[in-house]
Order: sequence, then structure tokens, then C-alpha cells
Amino acid sequence: MGLRIAIVGYGKMGRSIERLAAEQDCEVARIFRSTENANAVALNRDSLFATDVVIEFTMPQAGPQNLLRLIEAGVPVVTGTTGWFAELPQIREVCESKNGSVVWGSNFSVGLHHFRATVAEAARRFAREESYDAWGWEIHHAAKKDAPSGTLLALAGDISRSGYARPVSRQKGLFRISRDRGRAAIARSRTNFRKRRSQCNSLDAVRHWLRRFSQIFR
Repeated sequence: MGLRIAIVGYGKMGRSIERLAAEQDCEVARIFRSTENANAVALNRDSLFATDVVIEFTMPQAGPQNLLRLIEAGVPVVTGTTGWFAELPQIREVCESKNGSVVWGSNFSVGLHHFRATVAEAARRFAREESYDAWGWEIHHAAKKDAPSGTLLALAGDISRSGYARPVSRQKGLFRISRDRGRAAIARSRTNFRKRRSQCNSLDAVRHWLRRFSQIFR
């Protein structure tokens, strides 16, 4: 029998995960919609008793509360919600004290993680080139709710942590990280044609990690 998952959040990502679950040997045991889960009230041991793992895709204002309730309920969770990472120290502390399991990330695309490594290396090299400035620009589908996205914020963080101390301009909008000097520009772009793969990767995290570890993972 496959893993029994609960989905918290039934937006575009939640519905896609429901549709793809069977392909990843997962059974959807429960779906929690926002209408029944205000302030995470629906998440408890009783409502999750038939669940092996929870996948959480909601909104920044709801994510931390959901995670705290899920950790308290003793159910491993994979979260793809972004925009809440300022609360990560508290989540980490609670997770470790409760011996919980949380996998989180600003983006579950393998290609994006390779892109981030490329951007970080470029930032390290351009840190010494004072005449170049860095900026980020992204374009999303009309249903995208957070802007700038968690992914663009993560890319900007990668640039800063790589020794590039100058400001990184972020433009709402393909992720495009560029450096320019007058009319000369160097750009690195990534267009996400494989959103379905990203959704499958969140299910991969469910199958391969959470049954083996009791920690918080990025």
C-alpha cells in the first residue's frame, strides 16, 4: 500500500498534487480547504489519524500556523508555501523540541536548484566587478499570488550570501538574473516549462525522506 497523504490547501498546487498522487504511489486520505481550516483549527491528531504525511501548499499568512499545528499533531510535513521564512527559527525550534519532521523549500524544481548554484557562482565572480549591478526580474502566470515570489527572494539571498554586497533590484513579473554595465549586459534566464515536475518532486520528498528522518530539512 502506498503512503496516505493529506493535502492542506486546495489551490492550484493542491489540486495538481491530488491529481498526480497515484502516479507516485500515494493515496490522498484527506484534503483540508481554507474554508474549514481558518487559523489551522482543522489540523489535529484526530483529523490526521489516517495520514502518513501532509503536503502543505497555502499562503504565507497561513503557513506557519499550519506547520506548528502539524508538528504538534506528530505528522511529518512537506511544505511548498513561501513568504513565511522569517518565522523559520521558531518553526525549527518547535520541530526539534517535538522531534518532528518538516521538509521545506522555496521551490521543489531540481532545475531551479542547479540554476541557483549557477547564480551564486556568478555573484561570487561579479562581486569584484564594481561597475556591474545585479537585478532580478520574473514573469508568472496570472494566478500567481505572491510577488516577488519566494524563488526570486531565494535567488536574491543566494547572490548576497555569495559575497555580492551591493543591492539586488527585484522586479515583479522566466526568472531572469542579470548584471549590467551601461549598455553591456550579462543575463542568466530560466523559464519553467516543467511545473508538473516540481509538483512530482514534492511527492518524491514525501516518499523518500520523511519516513527516514525526524528533523527539519531544506
